[in-house]
Amino acid sequence: MRFVIFSLIILLVVGSMGVYVHRRASRLLGLGPRARRALSWLLAAGLVAMLASRLARGALPDGVLRGMGIGGSTISLAVLISAVLLGVVDLGRLLARLGRAAFARAAGSARAAGSARAAGSARSAAVAGRPADAAARDAGGPAGEPEPREPAARGDSAAGAPVAAPTPAAFPAFPRRAFLANGAAGSAFLIGGGSAVYGALLGRHDYVIEEIAIPIPGLPRSLDGFSIVQLSDIHLGLFVGEPEMRAAEDLVRKARGDLVVMTGDLIDFDPRYAEHLGRLARRLGPLAREGVAAIPGNHDHFAGIDATIDALERGGAHVLRNRGRVIGGAGGGFALLGVDDVWARRRVPGGGPDLGRALADVPRDLPRVLLCHNPVFFPEAAGEVALQLSGHTHGGQVNLLVRPADVVLPHGYVAGLYERGGAHLYINRGFGTAGPPARIGAPPEVSRIVLVSA
Repeated sequence: MRFVIFSLIILLVVGSMGVYVHRRASRLLGLGPRARRALSWLLAAGLVAMLASRLARGALPDGVLRGMGIGGSTISLAVLISAVLLGVVDLGRLLARLGRAAFARAAGSARAAGSARAAGSARSAAVAGRPADAAARDAGGPAGEPEPREPAARGDSAAGAPVAAPTPAAFPAFPRRAFLANGAAGSAFLIGGGSAVYGALLGRHDYVIEEIAIPIPGLPRSLDGFSIVQLSDIHLGLFVGEPEMRAAEDLVRKARGDLVVMTGDLIDFDPRYAEHLGRLARRLGPLAREGVAAIPGNHDHFAGIDATIDALERGGAHVLRNRGRVIGGAGGGFALLGVDDVWARRRVPGGGPDLGRALADVPRDLPRVLLCHNPVFFPEAAGEVALQLSGHTHGGQVNLLVRPADVVLPHGYVAGLYERGGAHLYINRGFGTAGPPARIGAPPEVSRIVLVSA
C-alpha cells in the first residue's frame, strides 16, 4: 500500500512537470500537431515505463524490466531537471518584466511631473503678464528661439513638416529578449536531458574510493592505522546485479582494509536478491582479516528482514543488529557496535536501534565504533561512541549545481565527515541507487576509514 501511494505521488508530480515541459518545448521548437502528440506519447511512456518496472516485478523478465526502468527513469529525470531549470528561467523573465514595467511607470511619472511644472509656469506667467517664452525659460525650455526642425524626409506628404529623429525606443528590443529567453530555455532542455543520460549510463558506475583518517580517543597503539572498508546502500536488485558486485569486490580488494562493514540497504525491495547478498558477503570475507560485519537498513526491512539476515549469516558475515563484538587481540582492541535501523521502530514491535543492548556485549572501557544505517541517530549516540559510520542519504544522489539534501535532511547530514560533542560521524554516499537508477554530482563510493590513536 505504501508503495502504491508513493507511486501515485510520483505520477502526479512528474506528470504535472511533464505537462509544463511539453508546453514549453512545443512553444520553443514551434512543434506542429503531430510532433506535439509524439512528444506527449514519449513523456507519458517514460513515466509509465519507470513505474511499470517496479510494479511488474515477476510478470516480465528482469532484462525487460531493467531496460524499461533505465529508459523510463532517464526520460522522467530529464523532465524533472528540465522543469526545475525552466522554472528558474521563467521566474527570471517574470522578474525582468516586472522590473521593466516598474521602470516605465517611474519614467512616465517623471515626465508627467515635468509637464505639470511647465504648465504651471506658463499659467503663472500669463497671470503676471509675462511672455510665454519667458515662462518657458523659467521652466528650463529654449530661451525664445524657435524649435529646431529636421529637414523633411524625402517623400513626405507634407513638405516642410517636422520629422522626429529615430530614438532607441523606435527599434524594439523584443527580438533580442526573445533570443535570450529561447536560448536559456533551450539550455535548460539540453542540461536536463544530458544530465539524465549521463547519470543513468555513466554516473551511477563512476565508483571512487574515499579515504579518511579519524582520531579515536583511547585506541590502542597496536591498532593505530587500523582500516575499515565501508560499503553502504548497495541496493541489490533490478539495477544492481553481478557486474556491480564484481566492481564492489574489486574496489574492496584495492582498498585493502582490515575489516569490511556493510551499513544497510543491502537489498532494494525484492527478497529474491537475498541470494546475491549472501554470495557477495562470501566473496568479501576473505579480503579482510577481521571478515565482514553488517547491519540492516530500511530497504532491508522492506525486502524482508529475515531473508536479509539469513543471507548475510550464510555468507559468513557478523550481523550486528543491536549487538557488539570486540575487534583486536592481546595488544588491545575496540568495540564494534551495530544497531537496527531507525525505521524499524515503525515496522517491528519493539524494533529499532537499541544502543544499550549492543553495549552490553562489550567491555565498557573500550573505545567504540558504531554502525548505524541512518545518520539521524547520531545526536543520540554521540555521547556514547567515538565514531558512527552511516549511509542512507546517497549523498543526495542527484545534485545539479546545488545539493537540495543539505536543507532537506535532518541536521544537514548528507555526506562526508561531521563532528558533535567530540564524536565523529562519517556518511558514505552509497554504492547503488534508489529511485531513478542515476547519479549526478554524488558518485558512488567505497570508504576506507583509517582509525588513528588520539
